[in-house]
Amino acid sequence: MSSPSKRREMDLMKLMMRDYKVEMINDGMQEFYVHFHGPKESPYQHGIWRIRVELPDAYPYKSPSIGFINKIYHPNVDEMSGSVCLDVINQTWSPMFDLVNVFEVFIPQLLLYPNPSDPLNGEAAALMIRDRAAYDQRVKVYCEKYAKPEDIGDAMEEESSDEELSEDESDSGDEQVAGKADP
Repeated sequence: MSSPSKRREMDLMKLMMRDYKVEMINDGMQEFYVHFHGPKESPYQHGIWRIRVELPDAYPYKSPSIGFINKIYHPNVDEMSGSVCLDVINQTWSPMFDLVNVFEVFIPQLLLYPNPSDPLNGEAAALMIRDRAAYDQRVKVYCEKYAKPEDIGDAMEEESSDEELSEDESDSGDEQVAGKADP
């Protein structure tokens, strides 16, 4: 077994030992899904997302590719593709980082501290700058609508769905929070 594949295996094992649910897409340990819970004390705290991870052949020397499968409302995440704009993944990656860093530091920091000045979702960035309370409310509506535990199983269908939130959000009148979100 080569060194990069040993590192992939070790990083995956560390992730699973931290109680992340990991679903393998293929046998090569290069593509998989990780179930990610939104950080506490944030408008994302009751959401759970299925995040696709692809490890390049040169991992850990080349950064992983990550993307949200079920929808998330965030200035630095493309709503349609789920692509993430995160400097540490896209530009400043180091082999010192591992998958635990991605899921316990980088993604939580991204959700806790969005950067509206470098958006992939211009509408979310504009709303965040213009009206933070309305932005937080929209995040919660998306969590309730797309990021409940039962949505993880349906994420593949949602990935190809063209369903969008209506502008008036009339169907979100009940401010009910999704059930248990913490592992």
